[in-house]
Amino acid sequence: MNKVNLKQLAKELNLSVSTVSRALRDSWEISTPTKQRVFDLAKKMNFQPNPYASSLRKHRSRTIAVVIPEVANNFFALAIKGIETIAREKGYHVLIYLTNEDGSEEMSVAANLQSGRVDGVILSMSGETGDVRHLMELQQRNIPLVFFDRVCDSIEAPKVVTNDYESGFVATEHLIKAGCQRIAHLTISMGLSISHKRMKGYTDALLRYDKPYEDTMIVHCEGSDEENFLKIRDLLASDQRPDGIFASVEMLAVQVYHACRELGLEIPRDVKVLGFSNLVTASLLSPALTTIAQPAYEMGKEAATILFRRLEKKYILTPDHRVILPARLEVRSSTL
Repeated sequence: MNKVNLKQLAKELNLSVSTVSRALRDSWEISTPTKQRVFDLAKKMNFQPNPYASSLRKHRSRTIAVVIPEVANNFFALAIKGIETIAREKGYHVLIYLTNEDGSEEMSVAANLQSGRVDGVILSMSGETGDVRHLMELQQRNIPLVFFDRVCDSIEAPKVVTNDYESGFVATEHLIKAGCQRIAHLTISMGLSISHKRMKGYTDALLRYDKPYEDTMIVHCEGSDEENFLKIRDLLASDQRPDGIFASVEMLAVQVYHACRELGLEIPRDVKVLGFSNLVTASLLSPALTTIAQPAYEMGKEAATILFRRLEKKYILTPDHRVILPARLEVRSSTL
């Protein structure tokens, strides 16, 4: 007996293929009577959507995927904890995938997830991602996608972010008020939304307080840790050394400490340092690091909550639903 497909079901029911497909996914868009007609005929014709289907009503692996660029950053470790908290409450497993800031690796992970092994995906983009067709294909295969922190504004999907522009402005403003005249900004891939927004906050704060914008004070740290360290060391060893540094991610703030130690510079006397960071050891550094602390755990919980709302179809979310959770400035000795 030939395997029954969606087209055959749709023809028998005099419905469109898309309607039958949504009905089999128990979508809120389809009326209950229509769903029942589809379920009944699918059962009668022994229709099986894929090998992972546990029933005709619900296709559930009870597993979600979390795709992140790295784990060395304490932000992502805390976000995963928040995601797992919600997943455990729902009786779901969590699979963690690392892209290592590699766009091709992110594409490979997305292709792997299209098989139906997970019910939904929570993702923070890699720094090298350019073409986003692999993420659009996840949605086309009806796999719910939620972005957090590093989001793709060109894809209509729920997003959980922090107030990156305001935080970039506040960070720069704090350094200016601490007496800094020449402030450097260490940034990662400008292909990321967070980089653009933090940079815009930085430049707007300079403008607001009549401080000069200098191209030499923008350091793009997109290479290896060793390459980034050399860039930071060269900046601090130059004749036009900054007296303040705003690091957009925590690993760069830590490397500033290493470079200052190697060059014999004292923080905060010679250079004041502030970084986006969720390091629990920030207060234990010598001197303690002033940080913009993101609500990483809460962002993870919120992203997971939104994903399960989509899976359970209890709420109708707009295509570009966005949640913004505020970060906070924690002043410590590195800028005093």
